[in-house]
Order: sequence, then structure tokens, then C-alpha cells
Amino acid sequence: MTEAKPYVISKHVVWEAYKRVKANRGAAGVDGQSLADFEKDLKGNLYKLWNRMSSGSYFPPPVRLVEIPKAGTDQTRPLGIPTVSDRIAQMVVKLVLEPQVEPHFHADSYGYRPGKSALDAVGITRQRCWRRSWVIDLDIKGFFDNLDWNLVMRAVRHHTDVPWILLYVERWLRAQVQHADGRLDERTKGSPQGSVISPLLSNLFMHYAFDEWLRRNFPDVQFARYADDAVVHARSLAEAEGLLAAIRKRLAECHLELHPVKTKIVYCKDDDRRGTHEHTSFDFLGYTFRPRRAKNRRGKLFVSFLPGVSNKAANSIRATIRSWRIGSTRNNQSLEDIAKFVNPFVRGWVNYYGRYYPSALTPTLRSLERSLVYWVRRKFKPLRYHQRNAVHWLGRVAQREPHLFALWSHGIRPASG
Repeated sequence: MTEAKPYVISKHVVWEAYKRVKANRGAAGVDGQSLADFEKDLKGNLYKLWNRMSSGSYFPPPVRLVEIPKAGTDQTRPLGIPTVSDRIAQMVVKLVLEPQVEPHFHADSYGYRPGKSALDAVGITRQRCWRRSWVIDLDIKGFFDNLDWNLVMRAVRHHTDVPWILLYVERWLRAQVQHADGRLDERTKGSPQGSVISPLLSNLFMHYAFDEWLRRNFPDVQFARYADDAVVHARSLAEAEGLLAAIRKRLAECHLELHPVKTKIVYCKDDDRRGTHEHTSFDFLGYTFRPRRAKNRRGKLFVSFLPGVSNKAANSIRATIRSWRIGSTRNNQSLEDIAKFVNPFVRGWVNYYGRYYPSALTPTLRSLERSLVYWVRRKFKPLRYHQRNAVHWLGRVAQREPHLFALWSHGIRPASG
């Protein structure tokens, strides 16, 4: 007779969790086991994981800590990489817990939610900046590193009493972090960025720490939040100052701190708004919102408050293009090979950063065009010392094959002469 397990966990959910993790890919954790290694004994490994989770004997291994560069800066941020089996275990809990909490989340919470995106948050923020003249640009210091475990668990318990979910969420919060040199750190707060369960837990935390609190105390105030990145709209400077003071106090009650420099009040300046202010721009989700020239329906130019690709995002794109070293290391490749490599990146940039004020993205993408011209000059000796001729050569290719490069489809083409 098979001994009954203390926790009822469906094998089907474990299988679904594995498929989600496989689709997301990801690096190996502290055990060095890749997804391909895990799949060498897929049935056995999934059974072992199910068996341990169902019996309550599953303990997450340490999370591998890596430092990844922050986009557009010389700084890094810590990223925690769980093992493959631990990612599957976390996905099991996410698949069960998320449907229970998702219906309760605020409509203006956009991060890591089904059917919502960062571009949705940018779009609604653009509209609201037209209606309300002031924005509070919030920056929480070390959000993921400072999440209070007791408050996280209180939020989880508010939505579920399933014992194994509560057990494993608490174990993941307390899991050690392993540095590159093998050193292990014990933690007393926070949830590592990079884990499967962390975005859901952070959303749940901020739902009660911020979204619900705003809804109860300031029901007319509009905001948009993507994980810990948030903007709040106000009708006047006085209202913005009062709101900021209240938000700072509220987050302090939840053991979080607003960055004293990066948090600021911004005036959404345009042609219809008089006066000025210290800050007339802010960055949100890779876009800079600031006064920009636009055309009305009659073709007349005016100044509106609009989002366009941020300098930080543009610098990151340029750094990526430089890292390809198209002109110096790809001379043995054909133009078609290069197009096949770069097009997915360009399409991604255009689809995201080209959604709003696409002309702001054009100067950044021209750096790829310059790399291609340099490739032509290195590839063909007669063109090596003739920049203009190389541009014309590439322009003629663009005329013959306008869809070869996504760059050209976006309207950025060299002159054909």
C-alpha cells in the first residue's frame, strides 16, 4: 500500500511548471546543472521533485548570485539564479497561487501580470500626463533586497491557507545566497531578483503597501506601477508635495525607503502650461517623458509632453551594437548572415522603443547603419578608403532588397547615390 503524502500536489502541475521553465530557459544554478542536463533523466528528476514537495522534505538549495550590468551605466545589480529544479518548484507554487491573487490586483499594476505590459503602463502614463500637470517619479531604494518577510507572508496568508504553499514560500525567502567565490550569505529580508516566485511576491507586497493604500486614502489619485517602478499623477504642485510626503511615510511603515535624490516631482510642461519647475522630465520603463515637438491634426507644430526612448536605453542599444564588432570581426560573413543575426534585436527595439515618438529612436539605430558601412569598407578593398562609395554601395543593396535588414524596413537606409 502506498503511503499517503502529507501535501496533495498534482503531478500535472509539476509537468506544466517544467514546460514553463523550459520555455523561459535560463542559466544553471549552484549545482551547475543545465536544463539539458536535467532533461537527461527528465522523468526521474520530475518525480523526485514532486515526491519531495509532496512529503514536505523539499529544501531549496542556495541561490547563485551574479552581478549583471545596469543598462546604460557602469554599475551592476545582483541577480539570483536558482537551480533548474528549484525554478520548477517555484513555478509549481506560482501556477497555484497566481490565479488566487491576480483578480485582486489593481488595474494600474502592470508588472509581470498576464495580459499587461510595460508599454501599456507607458501609454496610460502618456495620457494622464496630458490631463494632470504634475508627476511624482518614485524610486524605492533596494526594493527587492529590503522586502520585509513578515509583511510578505502576511499578504500571502491573506489569500491562501494551503500549508505547502506557505511552507515553501517561507523557505524560498530564507534561502541562502552563494557568491562566485563559494561564500554563503544568510539573509534576514528581501527576495532575490531572478527567481520565479519573486515577481509575484513583490506584486503582492506592493499591492497592500502601495496600491490598496492609495485606493483607500486617495481614491481620486491616478498612478501606474510596474513592480517597484511607479509614477503618481497630481493636479498641482501642492497636491504632489502632500502626496509625496504621505507616500514616503507609508513606505517607511512597510520598511522601505524612497531614494532621496532619484525620487522627484516633475512638471509636465507643454505649450498650454505656463511657468516652469526644477524638473520637467522623468524616466519610466525605458522612456523619457519630456516636452517634445509634435504636430496637431492640421499639421501645425506645437510642444506636447511625450515619451521617447530614454538616453539610458539608447546608450544600452549602442553598447550592444558596438559589442557585435560588425566591421572588425564579421568580415567572413555575408550581409545575409549579419542581417539574420541583428534583425531580431532591431525588431525588439523598434517594437518597444518605437511605439511612442519613434523618431527619437532613429539616431540610435543609425549607429548600426554606420557599423554596416564600416563592414562594407573592410569587406571590399576598393571601398576601404571611400566612405561615400561604401554608403552608396549599401544603399543600392537596400534598394534591391528593402526588407533584408529590419533597420531598412524602419526607414533608416543609406543613400543609394
